[in-house]
Amino acid sequence: MADFSTFAGRPVPDWYAEPQLGIFIHWGMAAVPAFAPAGRSITDLFVSDYDRAFVLGPYAEWYDNALRDPDSPTRAYHRERWGDAPYAAFREPFEAAAAAFDAEAWADLFQAAGAKYVVFVTKHHDGFCLWPTGVDNPNRPGWHSKRDFVGELGEAVRARGMRYGLYYSGGLDWTFRSSLIRNMGEMFACVPTDEAYSAYALAQARELIDRYRPSVLWNDIAWPNVEDLPGLFAHYYSVVPDGVINDRWMASKPLFESLRDPANCAAFNAVVKARIAEVGVHGGSTSTPPHCDFRTVEYTSGEHMHGKGKWESTRGLGLAFGYNAAEATDDYMTGPQLLDLYREVTAGGGNLLINVGPRADATIPEVQREPLLALGAALRA
Repeated sequence: MADFSTFAGRPVPDWYAEPQLGIFIHWGMAAVPAFAPAGRSITDLFVSDYDRAFVLGPYAEWYDNALRDPDSPTRAYHRERWGDAPYAAFREPFEAAAAAFDAEAWADLFQAAGAKYVVFVTKHHDGFCLWPTGVDNPNRPGWHSKRDFVGELGEAVRARGMRYGLYYSGGLDWTFRSSLIRNMGEMFACVPTDEAYSAYALAQARELIDRYRPSVLWNDIAWPNVEDLPGLFAHYYSVVPDGVINDRWMASKPLFESLRDPANCAAFNAVVKARIAEVGVHGGSTSTPPHCDFRTVEYTSGEHMHGKGKWESTRGLGLAFGYNAAEATDDYMTGPQLLDLYREVTAGGGNLLINVGPRADATIPEVQREPLLALGAALRA
């Protein structure tokens, strides 16, 4: 059993402990189709359509997954626009559009919004890496950008006095395991647990730490095994002594593998649905994982986190993280709404990590820029 005692009692660094604004950025190949069913939040879908929430939901960055469901709106949209083209076909148009990427313009906007730190998605669930990694994907060689978007943005952000953090999808990588995900049970069943992926994810995480020295190490969904985590965390803190680690590192290989049995998955989902019916989507357990510096909540202002240590609330300015061209303007927050959310979260001791979803050409839509600039103006007033 892994030993996390080395990190017991580690205080949250002062820079992060102060309630503040952070900017999250979800950008990648999914910004080419830029589609998901619009109008219903993922929170509402967990209540009304739990069994198919992830294929009916507004998360455009999950396009590759929804495409695997033959009855999903995404599949119908894709068939009409691109026929039988695979998701990987979006790589070439993405890289062509992404030539317009301007890290300075992004950093200027985030600074104007009043952000103290920025967290960039380096690899989302589709597995495509936004840096020229030296750790090659054994299933899809060269599945990474030639241009170092991660490094360019880091330089621009730090030049303006903001901290720079990195997101990595450790729990899902559809180039290693691509079973259809419709609900929470199927999501955890899709976590790759083979030795090849464990080695790949660990090597990439260490590469990101050594190359970019992120102030925030933000993992998503889970981690393939628990044995590697104490060593990875120790390495991170040795490289970035005042860095912080989030809480999404659940590493229960036996659970992930057991959920691949349909009966076990159905039983797991029944428990989750009963819990949602009892306490709501955001009323679940707030027990502390083996180690983290802060807790993460999604699409909630985090009232249930008050008094439970340092925490962060994250959400998109609209209903998605990745850019969804199907979203209506009314689905986006206004400046006053964003200011109200910021005040509510920070008053409770949390940080607000608000997300932008740029288009494939790296432009940030005006409907996202406006509330950010309004928030920044209000914070400076």
